[in-house]
Amino acid sequence: MISIFRSTEALLDGHFVLTSGRHSSTYFQCAKVLQHPEYLTAFSIMIADEFEHKEPDVVISPAIGGIVLGTEVGTQLGCRTIFAERENGEMVIRRGFEILKGERVLVVEDVITTGGSVKEVMDLISDLDAEAIGVGVLVDRSNGTASLHENQFSIVELDAVSYGDDEVPDDLAAIPIQKPGSRYLS
Repeated sequence: MISIFRSTEALLDGHFVLTSGRHSSTYFQCAKVLQHPEYLTAFSIMIADEFEHKEPDVVISPAIGGIVLGTEVGTQLGCRTIFAERENGEMVIRRGFEILKGERVLVVEDVITTGGSVKEVMDLISDLDAEAIGVGVLVDRSNGTASLHENQFSIVELDAVSYGDDEVPDDLAAIPIQKPGSRYLS
């Protein structure tokens, strides 16, 4: 898997501030690998196969990163796909999308470090009296700390080191910071 990420330039080296706010010397730009139909389809089938028996009514992804993967997972499962997005710093469902009371909802995300965006989406599902049936993730870089749902599946689990603002080692601090995460889009 790592060779696929490197060959598609989806695994980057440098000094990054992740969407979670943590610093890391590696960054997964999953959009780079997911632009290749053979990988998008293969990864989506892996997630769909894991949750098909749960019979989801809808797949939801946090914008922006999870949208492409979530849409293809929904295609593989034959169900609706929607996304949640930030409005005034808060995750919301808009654009005419809806989750109906009692619907079975699968959350799909490209990368998690802390799982914060996925947790926010799961709160939305709960607030709408729907049922989160699981979480499917392409890359879990939480080192096992982001346990978001009892039915959680990650294609790739990495022991990726990240640091808080006050923990950044000197050698990493010497590299100019990049903030490629979607939360920083204007």
